[in-house]
Amino acid sequence: MKFKGNVQKLGDSVDTDVMVPGRYLSLMNPADIAKHIFEEVDPGFVGRVKPGDVIVAGRNFGCGSGREQAPFGLKALGISCIVAASFSRTFYRMSIDLGLPIIISPEVAQAASQGQSIEVDTVTGHVLLDGRVYRAEPLPAFIQQIIDMGGVTDWVKQELVRRAAAQPAGSAA
Repeated sequence: MKFKGNVQKLGDSVDTDVMVPGRYLSLMNPADIAKHIFEEVDPGFVGRVKPGDVIVAGRNFGCGSGREQAPFGLKALGISCIVAASFSRTFYRMSIDLGLPIIISPEVAQAASQGQSIEVDTVTGHVLLDGRVYRAEPLPAFIQQIIDMGGVTDWVKQELVRRAAAQPAGSAA
């Protein structure tokens, strides 16, 4: 998949606890969560983000609590993709599970600046920043498939349908 937008630049060790403050963890609607992303540390963040923007961050993005609300809220806010030097393992898995594309590139994390034009191709791993091509780790095909389907829940539903259709008539599951 290709994503094109502007860079929303963040630093190292961006914690899910500051992405979504604790008092909003009871919100169930992703659009409601999105209104409060980085509210306590960067009150203007939500107003700067345009649909399609790409977060570019440093090391250990998504550390802290395993708050599923963080990738949910970022996706609902219109963030199309996240490129970081590295991710916390929990945040990486949650993002894939929710259909939010994330790729690893320390080079892009270092080179990108706030507001820069960016284009990310998660299949090839090419990242274009203001006309210069950088490399990132492309997403494996099975992860790309999960993202293409909107997340693991929709992937599982489709997989169950596919397996049921592949069974010979009259055979037990």
